[in-house]
Amino acid sequence: MKLASAVFGATGLSAVIGVFMRLPHVFAAAIIALAGSFSAFVQADAVPDQAIRKTLESLQLELPVESIAASPLNGLYEVKLKGGRVLYASADGQFVVQGYLFQIQNGKPVNLTEKTERQAISKTINGIPTNEMVVYPAIGETKSHITVFTDTTCPYCHKLHEEVAQLNKMGIEVRYLAFPRQGLGSPGDQQLQAVWCSKDRKQAMDSMVEGKDIKAAKCENPVSKQFEIGQSIGVNGTPAIVLADGQLIPGYQPAAQVAKLALGAK
Repeated sequence: MKLASAVFGATGLSAVIGVFMRLPHVFAAAIIALAGSFSAFVQADAVPDQAIRKTLESLQLELPVESIAASPLNGLYEVKLKGGRVLYASADGQFVVQGYLFQIQNGKPVNLTEKTERQAISKTINGIPTNEMVVYPAIGETKSHITVFTDTTCPYCHKLHEEVAQLNKMGIEVRYLAFPRQGLGSPGDQQLQAVWCSKDRKQAMDSMVEGKDIKAAKCENPVSKQFEIGQSIGVNGTPAIVLADGQLIPGYQPAAQVAKLALGAK
C-alpha cells in the first residue's frame, strides 16, 4: 500500500537516542497539513500487525514494539515503542515514518504524536516507585513535581541542584533518577551507585555534588535500570527534566522557568 497526499518535512533522527542507530534510511517526517479526501488510502478492517512487525523486526530496532494501532489518518498505523516513542507505518510495512503527525483542528495544528508520547512517558515515569529515587519534597503544599535524570559529574546538573531548594519553596517536588551520561561503568555511574547505596541518599547526593567523597557499601541498585528507562524515552544528556504530564525538557533551565513549566503541566 502506497502512502500519498501528505506533505512531509524533514526532522532529525537523533531525537530518539539509540533507537535508530541501526536504521539510517528511515524517513524522518512531520505531517504539516492534511487536506482533501485521501482517497488513495484504504482503511483495513483489522490492524495489519504481522506485516508491520515483520518489517520492524528486520530493521533490528533497539527498543521493542509495544503496540500497533490505527492512527487517525487512514492507511497509517501508530507504532508505540517501549518507553513511549512513536513511529508510523503503512499497512504493508513498506513505509516507516519517524516524526510528528499533526491534525488540523479548528484551523490550528494539533501535534498528535507529541500528545501520545507524553502520555506514554508520563505512565513510564510515574510507574517508577519513589523509593527508588532521590526525592527532595516541596516545602508546604506540593503543587507539582518534576523528575530529573541526573549525573553527578555533569556541571549543569550541579547548577540545577543548587536551585532545588528554590523549587521546593515554590511547591515543586524534585525527584532524581540516575543517568550516567558516559555510560554504565563510567565514573559517573560509579558515583551514582554510591549515592543510591547510601543510607541517606539526599545527603549523599548533596555531598557528591559538592565534590566530597562519600563512603557507601555496594548494593543492588536501580541505576542501570533507570539509565535504560532514560534511553527508552529519548534522554540523551543531562540534566533531562520530565514534567508531570510527560513533557521531556532537555538541558538546564533556571528554577523560575522550571517552576512555570511544572505548574503549567497538565
